[in-house]
Amino acid sequence: MSVLLEFSMFPTSDDCRNGSSVSAQVSKIIDAIDKSGVSYQLTPMGTVVETDTMKEALAIIELAYEQLSDCERVYSSLKFDIRKNTKNRLKTKIASIENVLNREVNH
Repeated sequence: MSVLLEFSMFPTSDDCRNGSSVSAQVSKIIDAIDKSGVSYQLTPMGTVVETDTMKEALAIIELAYEQLSDCERVYSSLKFDIRKNTKNRLKTKIASIENVLNREVNH
């Protein structure tokens, strides 16, 4: 099974922000994900991780929140794409689109 989880998480309270920037706090989350060994891709608007189970995906959310647990208020948005009998969709979904685009350009 492949669980793709796209999420964003950041503090909204002044106690954990540097003006309007939350990059220091988001960096803590990305560092923790990187150290966890889970496959991930950072995007300008969030992070996509791929796990084998929903339990592992939810553990990543808990890990991310732990990095901000000292903040008064935290915002988070989550999206899941769960598919059985497949893996490595962080790369294969993109490759599939690039393959279609390449065929269209070459025809």
